[in-house]
Amino acid sequence: MLIRKILIAMVALATALSACSDSADSADNATELVLMTHDSFALSEGVLEAFTTESGITVTVLQSGDAGTMLSQAILTKDNPIADVAYGVDNTFLSRALEEDIFLEYESPLLSDIPSGLIVDARVTPINFGDVCINFDKAAFTSATPPQTLADLTLPEYRDMLVVQDPASSSPGLAFLLATVATFGDEGDYNWRNYWQDLKDNGVLVTSGWTEAYTGAFSAGGEGGTRPIVVSYASSPAVGVYFTDPPPAEAPTAAVLDGCFRQVEYAAILDGSDAPEAAGQLIDYLLSTQVQEDIPLNMFVYPANQTAELPQVFTDYSPVPVATAELSVETIELNRETWIDEWTDILR
Repeated sequence: MLIRKILIAMVALATALSACSDSADSADNATELVLMTHDSFALSEGVLEAFTTESGITVTVLQSGDAGTMLSQAILTKDNPIADVAYGVDNTFLSRALEEDIFLEYESPLLSDIPSGLIVDARVTPINFGDVCINFDKAAFTSATPPQTLADLTLPEYRDMLVVQDPASSSPGLAFLLATVATFGDEGDYNWRNYWQDLKDNGVLVTSGWTEAYTGAFSAGGEGGTRPIVVSYASSPAVGVYFTDPPPAEAPTAAVLDGCFRQVEYAAILDGSDAPEAAGQLIDYLLSTQVQEDIPLNMFVYPANQTAELPQVFTDYSPVPVATAELSVETIELNRETWIDEWTDILR
């Protein structure tokens, strides 16, 4: 799963998307939808209620663990689905969902506002994205040069500085592993396996998840951390500013924009829903600027709808990488478990 479990309450938004009212009468006469999500799903108070006010449809949120657990539950119940819409399946697990054919095709009228590079299949709608990147503590590099590339992390000057997450138990950990596969390749004289052996020899620390890495081991993430380099998100510097009172003049951390891996999260209508038209209306609402502009400061990722305005703290402190490490969803599905097993053998 795309993402951090820092949840805050935001001011309720009062105006619903006008497009919803245009289609409300055609929503299967449904009065309730179940939205299955991962545990990091969060919107401001009042946002889903505004959808209900506009459409007459109540949304019950069913949080179902991390993204992988949520998908497994959706697959296990596909013959009798327990929800109408699933949100939070990302590109690291997407092929599994598509192969199981658990989603219906749906084309939102708002897709024209979504970058084409985020659109991969007619059954899933991109809602948001986040870039997993190396972050560093600026205070640790006032008299030294911070790393600029993934390759730099194997250099002696960065010995015992890096903390990463286990890809078997952590979404950003898996994304970083995939970034190294995309950057260094799966074959050849020097590939991702050699790279990870070099990181191990250079003293990399592995934790089970993002919280343990960022707030425990990272020197800028909490009390007692000693490692000045961590795997986190491109948005992490903005989060550090947002949650500091008073806000600092500059972010205490920075992201290395080389070798970032983009996680895209999708929403989809579950095949077998009793209200597919109403479910489509909910997906349209998730793509509306009302929801899209609410996402960054609740889930700390970027909205998929490019007409949505970013909060100022994002534009000031969290630039979006120009290029990211890429692997197709098919390649990830074919190799994910093998790569995790090989990574485990190297790091044990």
